[in-house]
Amino acid sequence: MDVTEYEEWLTSLRRELHQRPEPAWREFYTTARIVEELESLGVDDILIGREILADGERSELPEEGELERWFEQARETDADDAILDQLEGGYTGAIATIERGDGPTLALRVDIDGLPRLESESPAHYPAAEGFRSIHEGAMHACGHDAHATIGLGVVRAVLESDFAGTLKVIFQPAEEVIGGAKPIAESGHLDDVDALMALHIGLDHPTGEVVAGVDGFLAVSHIDVAFAGEPAHAGAEPNVGRNANVALATAVQNMYAIPRHKDGETRINAGVIKGGSASNIIAEEASIHGEVRGETTALMEYMKERATEVVEGAAAMHGCDATVEFGAEAPSAESDELLVELVAGLAAESKHVENVLYRDDLGGSEDATYLMQRVQDNGGVASYVGIGTDHPGGHHTATFDVEEESLVIGVDVLANALLELAGENSPLVTAEAGQ
Repeated sequence: MDVTEYEEWLTSLRRELHQRPEPAWREFYTTARIVEELESLGVDDILIGREILADGERSELPEEGELERWFEQARETDADDAILDQLEGGYTGAIATIERGDGPTLALRVDIDGLPRLESESPAHYPAAEGFRSIHEGAMHACGHDAHATIGLGVVRAVLESDFAGTLKVIFQPAEEVIGGAKPIAESGHLDDVDALMALHIGLDHPTGEVVAGVDGFLAVSHIDVAFAGEPAHAGAEPNVGRNANVALATAVQNMYAIPRHKDGETRINAGVIKGGSASNIIAEEASIHGEVRGETTALMEYMKERATEVVEGAAAMHGCDATVEFGAEAPSAESDELLVELVAGLAAESKHVENVLYRDDLGGSEDATYLMQRVQDNGGVASYVGIGTDHPGGHHTATFDVEEESLVIGVDVLANALLELAGENSPLVTAEAGQ
């Protein structure tokens, strides 16, 4: 392999994807471009859209008009119309399968969605300076998923050029940022035969050249939607007649943050979006909260859901309003299996590209890859989450977030070597099975 050509290929792919970020369930161009690249690499088993998503399991979908706008935008590019046709309606994402005879079934998960936020135009921001800043104003790859998708394609290329024996499934997952894409893939059954799964994330405040062999500390998360219904009235003439939904909302928000922390571990709550009222002189008849609860374990997340519901119902009753509480997209907690952590740590330490290896570290946030990890583990397989360090000038989800492109090679090198080792004659999967 021509190393220079290979690195240029990775860099070019990443920049192309960075320039066209698409938020959750709108990854039309992104999916089509990934599929086209997979086909050019020689992959002939590619499932997309409805083929990888269990019916009725998608969540956090944008409004139909928003989906149509992004779909038509993708139509205006040079993306393959035949591929786009299969993605219409927000059925995005792909699974590429490489089958090479007898051997274990392995999987790699990479996420592909962007974020709905504006990207920096500052000359100090590398993508802006080099001409690959987002062309979709108000959307940005501010969390490195452009790099994740690129690393996934790099792993496919590396495996195809190797003596890999077995089956590899590379999952290009949509809608991670809304905790919406992993569950429909898990429920589709495509992972039920997987012996080992790895997921990855770039950055996470680790520098270029550093690898975290096993990321843990995932907080289980659930979205929460609350709707308050009151009674309108003229705020000046008849303030006593109305039932103020905004006051019920304000009481609920304040008391949600007062939910006692739990002795068994960390808990979180956030009222991320609050809305209510229509005018300064009208008692608000409607108000809403869109937020989330988290817990160090799935049980602690459930504790927060129960207490948040009690708070909302109490606030509504206090102010004579009605309230409905709905919980949306969720992801459980998870832990990386020791077998894979030990394998990745050993291989990373031997890589000429890696300067430092951390055995384990806590994420301190949430990730719906935990659905996929849990699915594999529940079926008797092993799973892990790998951190690939990169120097990023801005924090994740900020306007100046960027990745150092040298990290792309590191990610491919570490993950491809781990997959090859898992499929090799001395695979730790065989050793583990023999020891059971």
